[in-house]
Parts: sequence; C-alpha cells; structure tokens
Amino acid sequence: MKTISGFSPTSTVGANVLILGSMPGIASLERRQYYAHPRNVFWRIMAQLFDFDVNISYESRLEKIAAEGIVLWDVLKNCQRPSSLDADILASSVVPNDFSEFFAKCSSMRKIYFNGAKAEALFTQHVSRQFASQLTDVQLSRLPSTSPAHASMGYEKKLSCWRDIVA
Repeated sequence: MKTISGFSPTSTVGANVLILGSMPGIASLERRQYYAHPRNVFWRIMAQLFDFDVNISYESRLEKIAAEGIVLWDVLKNCQRPSSLDADILASSVVPNDFSEFFAKCSSMRKIYFNGAKAEALFTQHVSRQFASQLTDVQLSRLPSTSPAHASMGYEKKLSCWRDIVA
C-alpha cells in the first residue's frame, strides 16, 4: 500500500484559529486543495459563515478564511490508506505533522477545531500530550465532519454546529 502525504498548513499569518482534518481524501490530494471533494460541505459552510461566494477560486477562498484568522491543516503528515475514509487509515503507518514549528509560528492560537472525530482522536493520541503546556489556554472542540461520508447529519445541522467558529 502506498504512503500518502498531506499538505502544509495554509497561511499562518495572524492565525488564531486552527481547523484540523485527519488526512486529505483522494479528490483533495489529486487537486492539491483542502476539502476538494464536490460533496464535502466545508467550503459551502465557510462561504455561508464568512459571507463569500463559494464559487470563487480556491486561492480566494483561502484568502477569505485567512482574513478571519483561520488556518487549515491536518493532524497527519503521512499515512497509508486505500480509500478516502478515515476508518481505512492504517494505524501502524501514521506519522503526525510537526506541530512544534507550527505552534512556534502561531503563538496566538486560541482555538483548535477538529473536522470530525478521527481528527480529534489522532490529535489526542499523537500530538496533545507533547504540547500540553502550550495548549492550556487553547480551546479544543470537535465539530461534525464535513465529509460526504458523514451523511447521517444533514447540512443545516452541520452548519449550526460550525457556527461556533464565528462566536
């Protein structure tokens, strides 16, 4: 099975909110864009929360959320996974991202949101203990996954939960 690698964090300039996924899915990896699957509602939610057109370019969407102090990243740097499903991540292949450099650059981080349960679990298992002293004043919150695999929750309910990031 091939090892897959995620992306660098988006703009960290002025960031105080981190949204963490687990590892980009196949569509995202192919397009080199966070949340690129057409049925993933992440960008639709961001557009609604921050009042921009969801159809603007990817670069413009990144600029819009960066202006809100938001940075996107994933817990994992590398892993093996035969599909886009988080449940298919091979536990023995997991390599977390280097959060020491990230937290050094983003010392004003005040909130970390996990896009789904797997991102939260991976962060708890592989990252949080090492940075416990740096996270004492950081709010950690799990939000429902925006992935199409999490179809048991409708869009309006997901949007309602995700409104927490603008509070």
